[in-house]
Amino acid sequence: MCGIIGYIGPRNATSVILNGLRRLEYRGYDSAGIAILGAHGIHVTRAVGKLSNLELRMKNEENDSQFSILNSSFSVGIGHTRWATHGGVTEHNAHPHLNDAGTVAVIQNGIIENFVELKHELQAEGVRFRSETDTEVIPHLVDLYMKAGMPFVRAAFAAIARLQGSNAVVMMSAQEPDKLIATRLGNAGGIVIGINPDEAFVASDIPGILDYTRNVIFLEDGEVAIAQAGQVGVYRLDGAPVSKQRHVIAWDPVSAEKGEYRHFMQKEIFEQARAVTDTLRGRVNFETGEVTLESLALTDTGTGRHGDKGITQSPGRPVTLSRIATVACGTSKHAGLIGKFLIERIARIPVEVDYGSEYRYRDPIVEPGMAVLGITQSGETADTLAAMSAGKERGARLWAIVNAIGSQAERMAEGVIHMRAGPEIGVCSTKTFLTSIVDQYLLACALAQHANVQTFERSNVDSFSLARDLAHLPGLISQTLKPDPIYEALANRFHDRRHFLFLGRGINYPIALEGALKLKEISYIHAEGYPAGEMKHGPIALIDERMPVVCIAVQDGVYEKMISQIEQVKARGGIVIAIATEGDDAIGRKADYVINVPAAPELLTPALTAIPMQRLAYEMAVRLGCDVDQPRNLAKSVTVE
Repeated sequence: MCGIIGYIGPRNATSVILNGLRRLEYRGYDSAGIAILGAHGIHVTRAVGKLSNLELRMKNEENDSQFSILNSSFSVGIGHTRWATHGGVTEHNAHPHLNDAGTVAVIQNGIIENFVELKHELQAEGVRFRSETDTEVIPHLVDLYMKAGMPFVRAAFAAIARLQGSNAVVMMSAQEPDKLIATRLGNAGGIVIGINPDEAFVASDIPGILDYTRNVIFLEDGEVAIAQAGQVGVYRLDGAPVSKQRHVIAWDPVSAEKGEYRHFMQKEIFEQARAVTDTLRGRVNFETGEVTLESLALTDTGTGRHGDKGITQSPGRPVTLSRIATVACGTSKHAGLIGKFLIERIARIPVEVDYGSEYRYRDPIVEPGMAVLGITQSGETADTLAAMSAGKERGARLWAIVNAIGSQAERMAEGVIHMRAGPEIGVCSTKTFLTSIVDQYLLACALAQHANVQTFERSNVDSFSLARDLAHLPGLISQTLKPDPIYEALANRFHDRRHFLFLGRGINYPIALEGALKLKEISYIHAEGYPAGEMKHGPIALIDERMPVVCIAVQDGVYEKMISQIEQVKARGGIVIAIATEGDDAIGRKADYVINVPAAPELLTPALTAIPMQRLAYEMAVRLGCDVDQPRNLAKSVTVE
């Protein structure tokens, strides 16, 4: 989704803002703009396309006297990368937007649901609109209140109170040049504010300001921040002050750089062994197999969450769960389907998996003893947050699996499991998919061991032994990531095909869905994932000599069934690309191409079979010359419906 950056302090605001926008490019955008407060008022530069276009435009304007700073003590400005919602991809629709006098500049993420009503009201007052966006109503509304005699801060509060929908807004005024005002309404995306002794930063995500500060606060729904150089005040919309806890972020900015890799996606694929290691660290006693999840309440102690960590597994009555409803979108939903297999097999607790975008619209049944589990790498996915809220409002226990520290999903949940994947810049999720699978494996073991004694007693597996298996997973992932010319060879052979079919069974069926999604996302090749047993119920009609069929056929409980499906594909002239267990020579005699993964316990195989899907999609996209890290029409964090 759109990126937001604001700065006030002694540094050059233009440099800080442009650097921050570069750090947020992974969110996806189609235009960009910047507003700097200079000696002659607010100067705005906007451009369609990549940030490089904006930088070129600014370079051509650098001798403009309007760029001279207001004074020597501080520099102030705001910047934005836009992903179009209202109005086309044009320069006049790019942010920031100004009032008629050019004295108020605004950037915004989200959708203003009542913008038509507000626009008609403003037009009746004689306001002339220059764009098709909903955002432009905000500076005009602020200006209307200022003309009525309100100072900038009061006018901003009054305007914000009129907005309906989920929004993140940052604004500045030439009349009070020492302030930036930021607000978060609903779940439009995060607002994080960084604070140093003589400066302040505003951003939609932590990487945007990580080069400059580690000390941050996060805005919650309905909060407004007034940021000045070195200090920030946070208030409710009624003006009541809010005491905010400061967080110290430990991420290293170097980890957000490509380094030796060609693309962020490539780098993040090869970071997966480390990411899984970090996810396991401190959570599994590999001697005993005991799992401890530090921020998940698995006992009812009669208290709520405290601070960031929540309730640990302290003495108390074990949580009794009747079932779990997992809500997620896209790749996270596929991870949830794998989690269903894991939790039901290990903990013997029923799990249903819903698209976050559909859950609340079907009037879901929530009974006592049920948990809703939201999976979201950004922690800001609007549909997932809404589904989580729906479950919580109906009385469910609310848990979340998230990657982004301090995100909305984390803050609204009673218990949290962090993916610990670190920053994931590529729009196409890779290491967050793997770590969310591991998190659910840990959850399944923890539930079996600690949460419900009766459930554990009727389990037919040893969760302690299964947890000990995790010690081998990072090494198995590293083996799966070793150099292999098969991927480039497949890309060269099949890059001109427009349709792929992915088949899997059992716990690897969701990997077929994920493989198809990855290919669609970054190479724009149509692909479908199916349970292999459903092939004869329709998809088999598509198979011919030009149809590559990717079959996940590792040596597990459904191996023989998958071999049968491969034979059926071959009988109809299809091309089989098999994901197989290393050392399985028999499958090489049936498939046209074989990608090997190491032998592993059945419940861990999805963490390995996912990697060939990622690498195949990556090489295919590179061969086709696609924008791997920023695929068209996609964004990293989808913060509107």
